[in-house]
Amino acid sequence: MNRREKDRRTANGRMGSHSLSSEQNNAFLEVVEASLRITRRDQLFSWLQGSCQYLIPHEFLLCGIKSDKSHHFRFESFTVTRYVTDEHIKIATAPDGVIAAAIAAWQRTHRPALMAEGMISGDFGQYVVPRIESPLALIQSELRNIVAHGVGSRGEGLSTFFCFARIPGELDASHAYLLELLAPHLHAVLVRINANSGLHREDSDIVTPVTSREREILQWVHQGKTNWEIAGILDISPLTVKNHVQNILRKLNVQNRSHAAAKATQLGLVKV
Repeated sequence: MNRREKDRRTANGRMGSHSLSSEQNNAFLEVVEASLRITRRDQLFSWLQGSCQYLIPHEFLLCGIKSDKSHHFRFESFTVTRYVTDEHIKIATAPDGVIAAAIAAWQRTHRPALMAEGMISGDFGQYVVPRIESPLALIQSELRNIVAHGVGSRGEGLSTFFCFARIPGELDASHAYLLELLAPHLHAVLVRINANSGLHREDSDIVTPVTSREREILQWVHQGKTNWEIAGILDISPLTVKNHVQNILRKLNVQNRSHAAAKATQLGLVKV
């Protein structure tokens, strides 16, 4: 039996047989209940590190949102790993990258997309494995593997897409099932946050994600620390801090540190 047939039989054999364990059920209820209280990005990050991590353990999450008037998703990353950098995100979200392949598969089949080294491309009933041009694409982007799914606008004008990556173990139909359960609640949270911050406006469709290190530096900038002070706190060079600050100004489309601090507060990127 080849790998494709094995994957297909495994997926089909589990269709309709999924059920949550008592621990998973409790975690899912916690996720749903907590989701109703989330209005800012910092709250979203904390929420993702709780019961969501229990249901789908991951080191990296890319959240995308777009309006019906836009052709492209605007992405923001939520990460607990130092391995995925801005450059890796650019590789992954390029027009010919793995995220684009996952989005195309979801839009075509309306089912979750699973991607990992050694998985054979095809439609396996409960999920789809997109074909990617380069077998090294997942390695080059440092994502390793992907479980992705989206939620269409259905009249509210916004679509969302969620890509969990760097997941331990082998991917299977259970990951697709769990993400299908979580996706509507992730969608509701992301739409609410963007509505509160006004980021669903058409003029902000293209925004480069702010990394976890840049968020950390933003927090100190918000507290009025200089580059030298931040360098001492984080044990990095002042030049590195300066480069991060320049990247932050560019990503937030602001001219100076005070404007960056104000916009970061508005977007929920810093704790106040």
